[in-house]
Amino acid sequence: AVQCTQGTIQAAPNFDAGRDAEILRKAMKGFGTDEQAIIDVVANRSNDQRQKIKAAFKTMYGKDLIKDLKSELSGNVEELILALFMPRTYYDAWSLRHAMKGAGTQERVLIEILCTRTNQEIREIVNCYKSEFGRDLEHDIRSDTSGHFERLLISILMSLLQGNRDENQTVDYQKAQEDAQRLYQAGEGKLGTDESCFNMVLASRSFPQLKATIANRDLLSSIDREFSGNVERGLKAILQCALNRPAFFAERLYYSMKGAGTDDSTLIRIVVTRSEIDLVQIKQMFAQMYQKTLATMISSDTSGDYRRLLLILCCGENPRIA
Repeated sequence: AVQCTQGTIQAAPNFDAGRDAEILRKAMKGFGTDEQAIIDVVANRSNDQRQKIKAAFKTMYGKDLIKDLKSELSGNVEELILALFMPRTYYDAWSLRHAMKGAGTQERVLIEILCTRTNQEIREIVNCYKSEFGRDLEHDIRSDTSGHFERLLISILMSLLQGNRDENQTVDYQKAQEDAQRLYQAGEGKLGTDESCFNMVLASRSFPQLKATIANRDLLSSIDREFSGNVERGLKAILQCALNRPAFFAERLYYSMKGAGTDDSTLIRIVVTRSEIDLVQIKQMFAQMYQKTLATMISSDTSGDYRRLLLILCCGENPRIA
């Protein structure tokens, strides 16, 4: 059965882009910035409505809203508000570009986006990456990764671009058994590991089909034994999304805040990208898995306007937190 999912952010009723643009202009005009007014508008509008506010702002004032926000805000709250104003596909493309830009590569960002998006979403991301950054995503992945991890990401990218990941929700249980046996023989059933077999099955089968395949054999444990590092993380991400996508994102959120320091970029990216899709289910899984609410962990790990905005996005209401 297809599970119903729900975002914490819905389109605001009685929406008026011009009125919102006026509120934002007033919040940034003159000495000082009224962050609370900006938060109240941004957090309570859908992504589509935020695009309309950007357009209205330019029409009414002849100014670029994003440039104005950048000059008025700083730190994590700036990163969060700018992310909320990016169209969803552009934000994914931007995140991939920044993960591979400069020294070092943020492999977990590549895994999180490439291993969890649909055929259509990946096609749109590739086109956006080309039109906005003038670059080829496949070329950048090949330049920035190597070995089995590179082959896995390219397998996924090509499979989704060509529409080869089956998106039919019905499950072929016979094929699931055959795939489970094939993966066993490619991994534990032989000396060495046939990585291409894992890539082919995990990049081309639908998520419900993979879920049925996992039921035949404990593939997560197999991957633990047969692979390591980024390849292991990538393969596991696909299987975790097949089993329980909200649980995958709940785990990523938990580890973005666990221990000393906070991985703010991951926290921001997941809250923003899932806020209109399945953040309600992610919060439920988070509470089940970690015996504390997502809001509690955000409250103790962040502060000020940044905390206030994250909590509104997660809880769908204005929290009374100083």
